[in-house]
Amino acid sequence: MCGIVGYVGSNLAYPILIDGLKKLEYRGYDSAGVALHTGNALEVYKKEGKVAALEDFVYGKNIQATVGIGHTRWATHGVPSDRNAHPHYSNSGNIAMIHNGIIENYAQLKSELQQKGYTFASDTDSEVLLNFIEDIKINNDCSLEEAVRVALKRVVGAYVILLIDKDLPDTIIAARKGSPLVIGIGNNAHYLGSDASPMLAYTKEVVYINDYELAIVRPDELILKNLGNERITPFVQKLDIELAAIEKGGYDHFMLKEIFEQPQTIFDSLRGRLDAEHQHITLSGVDKIKEKLIHANRVIIVACGTSWHAGLLAEYVIEELCRINVEVEYASEFRYRNPIITDKDVIIAVSQSGETADTLVAIENAKKQGATIFGLVNVVGSSIARMSDAGAYTHAGPEIGVASTKAFTAQLALLYLIALKVAYEKQTIDQTLFNKLLGDLAKVPQYVQDILEEQDAAIQEIARKYADANDFLYLGRGFNFPIALEGALKLKEVSYIHAEGYPAAEMKHGPIALVDENLPVVFVATKDSYHEKIVSNIQEIKARKGQVIAVVSQGDNVVAGLADDVMVVPQIHEIIAPILSVVPLQLLSYYIGINRGLDVDKPRNLAKSVTVE
Repeated sequence: MCGIVGYVGSNLAYPILIDGLKKLEYRGYDSAGVALHTGNALEVYKKEGKVAALEDFVYGKNIQATVGIGHTRWATHGVPSDRNAHPHYSNSGNIAMIHNGIIENYAQLKSELQQKGYTFASDTDSEVLLNFIEDIKINNDCSLEEAVRVALKRVVGAYVILLIDKDLPDTIIAARKGSPLVIGIGNNAHYLGSDASPMLAYTKEVVYINDYELAIVRPDELILKNLGNERITPFVQKLDIELAAIEKGGYDHFMLKEIFEQPQTIFDSLRGRLDAEHQHITLSGVDKIKEKLIHANRVIIVACGTSWHAGLLAEYVIEELCRINVEVEYASEFRYRNPIITDKDVIIAVSQSGETADTLVAIENAKKQGATIFGLVNVVGSSIARMSDAGAYTHAGPEIGVASTKAFTAQLALLYLIALKVAYEKQTIDQTLFNKLLGDLAKVPQYVQDILEEQDAAIQEIARKYADANDFLYLGRGFNFPIALEGALKLKEVSYIHAEGYPAAEMKHGPIALVDENLPVVFVATKDSYHEKIVSNIQEIKARKGQVIAVVSQGDNVVAGLADDVMVVPQIHEIIAPILSVVPLQLLSYYIGINRGLDVDKPRNLAKSVTVE
């Protein structure tokens, strides 16, 4: 989760590091810090709180350095505090290090080091790893590079580490396993980051570092080695992301910007793939494993959080259209079970970042058992993309807001395309329905634009009305049930209001006990096969004085007449409707969070990319 940056070159490092930390603050904002090599000393400045607090703390201090590393933290071991903030000094003060990940065997290593007389200034596992590296360096009279290599052969866990040594004034040593690391190649300079965003202003040429690789980075040199000390040729890729994509562009928050970007990001996810006029879908990743998909005994979708909700909707759609058995698994549970996997199973891994730790391990285990892996991610060159047998990119662009919005709808768009293409190839869908669904899917970008233009003001009013509520209940049936879950998750994430998503038919099996005049109940009630039943559910809530907010199809006067407040979406086929229904719920969550005076881009305790367990 934490964000890491590094710079080695001829310019002042500190401004570059601070700018990079701001761009990575979505990955963690419990504390922040930098370590600077001033030529003959290491200066470490760190502070609890957001990057702005670090800037205030550093003001007036010595920042004359052309080499440095920086860190913004999402706390794992040790509470957020100045002492637990990164970077950490080694016991001698000669080495400084930052770390993203978790060292699982840190307790054993710490005990061994304490017996040798080492002391610790923090509660972190990261400081233990740093001193373990220094102990190897001292006792074996070896280079820092060799000490890192030896240490990492014994370490259990996930990591990206960046180290600077007082005796190496122009060098950063970096290594990774399970957490992302990108190195940008500049003009007699190199930039390091958890993703490419910190370096977009300086270079478009990057190298994605793989697991078990170690990098020796100098202004004019990038050396890659594996843990066996064998040289690896760096593979340089060209970025196609523009700097404007990671800036707010006049919006108050990234979350709002990303909600309003959805007409374009959904269009980009469909562009070149969906040809509604000629009833054709082009997906080379699906073509690559087409026979596996057509003859699969089972499709297993593994994901976490919002991506899991996308997977759940995909289960409904794939089973309906393709007649393939689908299971949706939380990657965090799937990886620890002993599931029955065969070579006739296809695993679809859904992840915005492509670096989600639980999902990575889950597909790695499934691959060992013979399953075919299809990766559906947003980040080119990410670990899941590289590990997959085939896949597709969502083309949502960088998503900075911690609460996922545009990445979710892009995932849905692509999952719809996959389901429709497989159904067509299997001949489990008739041509009339196929053409209808393609046509409706092609309309989605414009329909989302219409929702944003026509419903924004009304949703702001609804948000003001319910901003002080303590609890929410979200209900939906059929294809709309996963959207109820996603709506509840968004509200929890950005407003800190307790919210539950439930199948509407299950309401009478418990949740109805919560209903009173103070409970807002959100119904995802677009016109579909279950419409009469959802109307009955609404009447049951109204009979108990509950307050009903409904997402309704345009022209649905029945639900609109029952609900206290409505959010209207265009009428579309019920299979496609969920990608529209979620947009008002995103806006509702955003505006409720704003009315409660919260930082919706950086909700407490959350981070964007979960790269640790």
